[in-house]
Parts: sequence; structure tokens; C-alpha cells
Amino acid sequence: MNNSPYCLIRALLNQPVNRTPLWIMRQAGRYLPEYRITRNKAGNFLNLCKTPELACEVTLQPLQRFGLDAAILFSDILTIPDAMGLGLYFVEGEGPKFKKPLKNLSDIKTLAIPDPEMDLRYVMDAITLIRKELKGKVPLIGFSGSPWTLACYMMEGEGSREFRKAKTLLYQEPGILHNLLNTLSDAITLYLNAQIAAGVQVIMIFDTWGGLLNTSAYQTFSLDYMTYIISRLEREKDGQKIPLILFTKGGGCWLEKIALSSCDAIGLDWTVDIGLARQRLTNKKVALQGNMDPAVLFGSPEAIRQEVMNILQSYGNGSGHIFNLGHGISQYTQPENVKVLVEAVRELSPFFHSNR
Repeated sequence: MNNSPYCLIRALLNQPVNRTPLWIMRQAGRYLPEYRITRNKAGNFLNLCKTPELACEVTLQPLQRFGLDAAILFSDILTIPDAMGLGLYFVEGEGPKFKKPLKNLSDIKTLAIPDPEMDLRYVMDAITLIRKELKGKVPLIGFSGSPWTLACYMMEGEGSREFRKAKTLLYQEPGILHNLLNTLSDAITLYLNAQIAAGVQVIMIFDTWGGLLNTSAYQTFSLDYMTYIISRLEREKDGQKIPLILFTKGGGCWLEKIALSSCDAIGLDWTVDIGLARQRLTNKKVALQGNMDPAVLFGSPEAIRQEVMNILQSYGNGSGHIFNLGHGISQYTQPENVKVLVEAVRELSPFFHSNR
């Protein structure tokens, strides 16, 4: 039980490993020339997500170039709102937008929970294809956005720095917001369980906008719903545990609360010292993922290697660390610098797992 051959899964479960595993948020993306070619072939980002063969192709591209320890399903956190009929589309240089953003209680009450096997079949088909192509070399990570993060986009109709409409509803009509978050929680639970059934081996919840909230609002409108989802997931398949990573960007002050969610690992952004985070969570038996500033990859090879060493030293000896960036990789990153990062983690991390 849970004796996984994968370095990533063993680290997520705080089991011994001989080196620190590494994957990169948004590792299949615009910084790779081969990705840009495939995206042009698809015509647009949404077609790329919704064509399983192409989603599989771009999922595998960073693995073919770098020695990464996981694949992450190529998709988007807004697939659920799109399946609910909000009309997702993307504008180059501006990001996601919805043709039919939520405007009132009636809009929220008429939302139908998507059937992942039908309305999101393309995601499940992509998972099946990716698992077949991976041939067991590395595990596959599936994911969803958090209820709060999805609600922010669904109400604003696009990305925003402050998501004023969602926060206004939170303070003016909290009951209506809870109605929406309950619906999204049920939809996300179904979606993630379908991903697990289709073959993903790790789950990650991206709470991208949780850091916009104050402490009490974060607990009530974000973390409580994520905890509810976690409690209803199929956390085991074929005798193997399905580890879950919870990542709240800007959530460094709430690590102790996040650890109570029953997640297996907490994702950290670069504003958190990973060593101090480990000390704060000494008795929580939770792994930590992160947390290099993506901008470090604009630096020299020497600067990248030094920052890798800084993070490894800060975390210290032993398992429970998954090396990653503190957020998604920038489209302006040079692939050669990612290679420096991967090689540095591979070279430097075994020292922190040896029995000295």
C-alpha cells in the first residue's frame, strides 16, 4: 500500500527519496517553441485544450526536453464554467473571458453541474491518451481551480487584479456567494473524481485568488470549500494513494490552517521562506511544494544554480519537498535556463537525502 515507485509521489507522502523531485507549474506553455507550433496547428488555445490528441502532445513536450518528474494534464482551470454554459474564450494578450458572466442570483441558481463523462469528455480522453503515452515513466497530475477562484472569473467575466464583483457580493450578499460556491464545490468534486477514474495519479487544487481575501473570509469562502472537496475525493486507486496538493497563491500566512484540510502537500509561492514554512508545520506531516520565483529563470546559469541551492538548504535534509516554481513559468523564459534548473536540482539535491 502506497509504496509508489515514483519519486514525486513518495515525496508527496513524506516517504524516503534519493533526490528532490521536480516539476514546473505551466511546464507545457508558450516558452517552448514546440508548444507554439502545436498551438498554431490547433488554431487557438481552447481548441488545443479540447482536442485530446493535441493536449496529449503538448503535455509530453516538456518531458521530452527536460528530465522532469511528472506530467501535468494540459487543460485550463476554467473548463468547468465553460461546461456550465458561460462561453469561455481567450483574447491574445488579455487572457480568459466569458460571453455570459454571472450577473444575479437567477444566473447562479440556473447553473447546471456538468457531467464530466459527457460535458468534459475531452479532458478524460486526454488523460487516457497521456497515460498510454507516458508508459509509466512518470506520474500524471490532474487539477482544478478552487471554488473561490472559479467564482471570481465567473462573476467578473475576465481576469482582474481585485475581482471587485466577487468581493462586493461576499460582503453584500454572502448567502448568494455561498450558493455559487456550493454548486462549484459539487462540480469540482465530480470533475476531480472523474480525472482520478480516468487515470491521474496526483491531484492539485489551484486557489489562485485566495490571497485576495482576509483571514476570516479565506477560511469561510475558500478553504472551507476546498476542505469539503478534499473530504469527498477518491483518495485511493488500485491500492495506491492519490496525493493532493493545495496551492493558495498569497496564502503563506495561513499554512497551519491549510494543513488542516487533509491535503498531502501545500504549494508555496516565492514570498514564503520554505525552511520557516517547514518549521511551522513540523507536526503536521504535510509535504511542501515550491517555491522558486519564476523570475530567477531570467538570470544567469550561476544565479539559477545558487537559488536552487538556497531553497534546498532552506528546506534542509529529508523528504517531503517537491521542487517547483512559486507560480507558473513565464512565457518569456528561455528553455536553456529551464535545463539549468533541472540539472541543478538533479545534481545538488541528492546531498540532502543521503544518510550522512
